[in-house]
Amino acid sequence: MTAELDYSFRSMGSEVRLLIGRPLHPRALPALEAADREQAFVRDFARRLSRFVTDSELSALNHDPRRRVPASALLRAAVSAGLWAADRSGGLVDPTLVQALEGCGYASSLDGAVPASLQDAVNAAPPRRPAKPRLAASWHAVRVDDEAGVIVRPPGVMIDTGGTGKGLCADAVAYRLAAYTRVVVDCGGDIAVGGVGARLEPYEIAVEHPITGESIGIVRLARGGVATSGLNVRIWRNADASFGHHLLDPATGAPAWTGLIGVTAIGSSALEAETLSKMALLLGPAGARSVLAEQGGVIVHDDGEVETIGRLDLRPDRRAAGVPA
Repeated sequence: MTAELDYSFRSMGSEVRLLIGRPLHPRALPALEAADREQAFVRDFARRLSRFVTDSELSALNHDPRRRVPASALLRAAVSAGLWAADRSGGLVDPTLVQALEGCGYASSLDGAVPASLQDAVNAAPPRRPAKPRLAASWHAVRVDDEAGVIVRPPGVMIDTGGTGKGLCADAVAYRLAAYTRVVVDCGGDIAVGGVGARLEPYEIAVEHPITGESIGIVRLARGGVATSGLNVRIWRNADASFGHHLLDPATGAPAWTGLIGVTAIGSSALEAETLSKMALLLGPAGARSVLAEQGGVIVHDDGEVETIGRLDLRPDRRAAGVPA
């Protein structure tokens, strides 16, 4: 394999990793300079779209009393991505659950916090059932008007771009690095793969078990996206000893316990893969099999059992290290 730059930094509450091959034409920046540029882009993206930053563009939108709110191209793109995911998932991946998230204990960033025990949470979880969309969900009332440069929504409806933002960011950075032979952009488990070199020599991406942290196996990806959604990273114990996590059942506004603790999905983009992985996890085993059948994926049941869905070729991981999914 041709040598490529391996570059990591922390942003968006997670590790961001870039793999960049050689430039395709003389005017392209050296890989290290391109990586520095993309680090600045990602950090700016994260700061402007964080609901945990009081003066971010997203916070300003969420607290604006007007129905029509002027918004930058970045904010409009992020809200559009959230609405796309909601529509694609039939309302399961709902970007307007901010108040429910805060009510469940996710009112501030969990970056740096030690997650609660997933095994303990699974043992204490209520009866499993698939999540359902909300009736008359608020996201239906949100509209992005690019021509006018505004976002339209009923005052008081708050939007969270965190769920789809990492996928959108990974896709954006991969697009910005199109002048290089091979590219991987990993934004906290939302991974975009691109470049002509990757089509000739696909990347091997390791899938991590949410309980053990060990590699389940590797998937080969030449282009598009792969994303993993799981309960192991953002899970906490509340004051009443109950457990909370960030994947909510829109119908109840409470953490979803569906019989799955992790899902890895393949998509045509990181945004699509992220949406499919969350949609599959929220639907539980039977629904996940249907969602992942076409492009493939991996589901992990509450008891730790791993199941491969569709045509996905999950191979044993015999490498010492890989690109974490």
